[in-house]
Amino acid sequence: MRMINFDLGKITQQVKEHPPLVHHITNYVTANDSANTVLALGGSPVMADELEEVSEMVSIASSLVINVGTLHETTIPSMLIAGRRANELGIPIILDPVGVGATTLRTKVAKELLEKLDFTFIRGNRSEMKSLFGFEGKTRGVDSMVNEEEDFSRIALLMARKHQTTVGITGEVDVISDGERVVELSNGHPRLTKITGSGCMATSIIGVYLGARVPSLEAGILGISRMAIAGELAFEDLGEQAGMESYRIGVMDHLSTLTPEILQKRMKMKEGMIHE
Repeated sequence: MRMINFDLGKITQQVKEHPPLVHHITNYVTANDSANTVLALGGSPVMADELEEVSEMVSIASSLVINVGTLHETTIPSMLIAGRRANELGIPIILDPVGVGATTLRTKVAKELLEKLDFTFIRGNRSEMKSLFGFEGKTRGVDSMVNEEEDFSRIALLMARKHQTTVGITGEVDVISDGERVVELSNGHPRLTKITGSGCMATSIIGVYLGARVPSLEAGILGISRMAIAGELAFEDLGEQAGMESYRIGVMDHLSTLTPEILQKRMKMKEGMIHE
């Protein structure tokens, strides 16, 4: 088994020297936050979903983020066209199955994307991921309503193996697997669940790292940890009395100023237990 070992300083410099262009076909609720998140890390965001330009746009991108949060009749074929082109060019694709399980349409579309495209990374919350991969679960909008005692390490491992990808399942404890290894992350703060787009922002961060050619497991660890630690630091700065908008701004501030040294010091990561 290959050990998880990465140099945060080197990766940060890699992103700085070769800023990735992260193409999003995403939802309009969180597009601005996702764009600012990419900028905060030193990448360049682009949001393009028009049928006539998605193939051309993804051809010059470093990575592609597909987010199904606000589907409409033109974005669905755009996702497929952009995804096929990205696959042809070897450009990493990240799927964020926002709200899958809440309605028949988004569940159907997400499963179609999974069937027709090869994804480098898939990140979602517990209920979204259980719905996407056919486990029993319930989604309420974009909120998770899943039994905390489920063996999500095993679920992530099986998902990753079945679809030959890397899977990140976010929750009280985040779980990431590339089908060979399982990692558990336990950073974060409950207030992150109260601001719109924290999951979408984490997905965009993963897009930055993948666009900089960081291996998928490491990109997932860094993307999810960075968002979680920014949430911790923002709360420590502001405390219980701060309003949610102040907290959201604090999270973004820390995303842009978080150093490799602080990230390394605060990251709570361990190898997950695998139950075959």
